Amino acid sequence: MSKKFPLMLSLSKHVPPFFSSVLAAVLALFIFFGADASALETVNMALSNKNFQMILYPIAQERGYMQEDGIDLRIILARAELSVQATMAGSVQFNMAGNMAVVNIMKGGAPFKVILSTNDKVLSWILSKPEITTLKELKGKRVATSGVANVTLIMAKQVFMKHGIDPDRDINFINTGGGSNGVRALMAGAVDGVIASTAERYIGIPAGLRELSFIGNEVKNSWGTMATTDQLIQEKPKLVAGMMKASLKALRFIRNQRDATIAIAMKFAGLDKSLPTRMYDDLVGSFTQNGTVDEETQRNDIEVIRQILKTPETIPVQRAFDFRFAREADRQLTQSGWRP
Repeated sequence: MSKKFPLMLSLSKHVPPFFSSVLAAVLALFIFFGADASALETVNMALSNKNFQMILYPIAQERGYMQEDGIDLRIILARAELSVQATMAGSVQFNMAGNMAVVNIMKGGAPFKVILSTNDKVLSWILSKPEITTLKELKGKRVATSGVANVTLIMAKQVFMKHGIDPDRDINFINTGGGSNGVRALMAGAVDGVIASTAERYIGIPAGLRELSFIGNEVKNSWGTMATTDQLIQEKPKLVAGMMKASLKALRFIRNQRDATIAIAMKFAGLDKSLPTRMYDDLVGSFTQNGTVDEETQRNDIEVIRQILKTPETIPVQRAFDFRFAREADRQLTQSGWRP
């Protein structure tokens, strides 16, 4: 006791007994809560947007799942490439730019691993003007995209090819940048179609645009992937394990707690209730059961990156993916009978 409360004991010799007991109580509370706070490790996580699948982490924070595993999570919004650079530099421990991490792995052997997949369906769509009713009618037309060499464009090209369209010859892709620029260009008549994100779909459909394809139903790829460094995995496996357990608790919460999930999505993205409700009902089935995807999906993800980089070389899935922690967290939660 004398080692733990030296200040309290020394002051008690110089103050009346009543004040000494009050001081002892105050210091005991201070030390208790201070120790509790110091037991949490501050962890920075970078999100590239506030899309629906990213509600995993506000849920994990708000429900106390991160704190239960010793994590004080700080969410940072940053572009995918910047978040990967920050992770490499050590200022961010985890990021939701797993595809960009795989780009860096294949490009220069960067020491990253994808450790969790939020969705087993790609949350992207091909939308068009209302008068266009099939993908084939986009032949010779202008289609907006958020970049000329990105993951969603490569996947959209695969969809076009499945429908007998040569995307490199038959489609004029227009780079309108990120955000909702593409769908707004379509609504203004500047283009004929758009490869739309989740946010763009829910702007475009109520405005009368036509949904020609849900890309997630036509390709077998993952979405919303978390990455970290090999160094963090090796040096702080307990932290990675805690991150996985908290994330999987949030995944289970999303699947089982509709109203509460919608409420957190409203708060996170600053939306009124109707939009998160439609998103939940449309997309909840795309969330993975345990934060992992099968090996075929992993190979397909690597193939998409290979096409982006235009390289004949590929890598084994073990070089880019490590789902050990997610599988173990799922096993522990199931064994303990954990429910949200």
